[in-house]
Amino acid sequence: MRWVPALLLGLGWSFAAAGATLHVGAGHRFGLPSQAIAAAHDGDTVAIDPGLYKDCAIVRRNRLTIRGTGPGVVLADVSCAGKGILVIDANDVTVAGLTLRGAVVPDGNGSGIRAEGGDLAVKDVRFIQDQDGILVALNPHATIQVVDSTFIHDGSCAAAGGCAHGIYAGRIMELDVEHSRFLDIKEGHNIKSRAALTVVENCTIKDGPNGTSSYQIDLPNGGNLRADGNMLEKGPKSGNPATAIMIGEEGVTQPTQMIIIRNNTLVNDTGTNTTLVHDLTTTRPTLSGNVLIGGKITAVEGGWLGALVFSLALDIERITLRTIHIGRVGFWLLRHDPRQALARARALL
Repeated sequence: MRWVPALLLGLGWSFAAAGATLHVGAGHRFGLPSQAIAAAHDGDTVAIDPGLYKDCAIVRRNRLTIRGTGPGVVLADVSCAGKGILVIDANDVTVAGLTLRGAVVPDGNGSGIRAEGGDLAVKDVRFIQDQDGILVALNPHATIQVVDSTFIHDGSCAAAGGCAHGIYAGRIMELDVEHSRFLDIKEGHNIKSRAALTVVENCTIKDGPNGTSSYQIDLPNGGNLRADGNMLEKGPKSGNPATAIMIGEEGVTQPTQMIIIRNNTLVNDTGTNTTLVHDLTTTRPTLSGNVLIGGKITAVEGGWLGALVFSLALDIERITLRTIHIGRVGFWLLRHDPRQALARARALL
């Protein structure tokens, strides 16, 4: 058990069974969030009073909670280690009730939160004019949960190293984004995820009149996806008006058994044709209850159609397959010996 001298009581520290609470702000021991975060131990809470803090911090304590004590807690315009405002190299960290604004670094990946550790929960956090709102490093065991948070004017493709996004998750176990808002994202994607499982539920993802984002949701390497109950809007300045949800365009390297797209609304304000889901995996997406508004919208297109053809060819010995459409080859009338038909289908695919 850690010994706590009585002198610390009343000097910015309070204590509970789960750990100490370190208070930040005028009249407290710690004037900056980074000071309290550096002094904290595993399981502590850093409670930050409202105010503007030109500050950043590297978080190395597990089970740490960093929270605002009221509205208007802003950490802005300073990045640590050339990475971001909060650089988290720890497990089971919670960040809540903050605004993280203006994370800009030379390599173009300045992040409101740079997640380089394990599990992370983000609750009621505003990310404003950061290059990346949240950037998550590779960790196949990590789960990132984002709830009730807002991303405004984040994103950029100005740096030579590539684009930044509202949320960009590397190869992790799960990215879970719920009840959050993505507004006026610039150039990059609103949500880009290489996670094994990506869940996006009850979110608003809107370009508005000035947003220039590319995809609303992007899974460049595939992976399982559940997108449910979201309001999606592609605006007139979208950087990629053709697609709202893109899956597998950089090569499918994540196992993909499930793609569920249900109860979403897509509003097409691009002035041109768009597609709700462009799926380049071999997994057929399940769509239900989606509402498509404005202009011409295709519900789904992609490479899984070819996989369906191949599956039918494999069953040719027990069904009579008369017509197959195979991409640019066109129509084949298969009235051959089953073995020959299967061989030809394999060759075409």
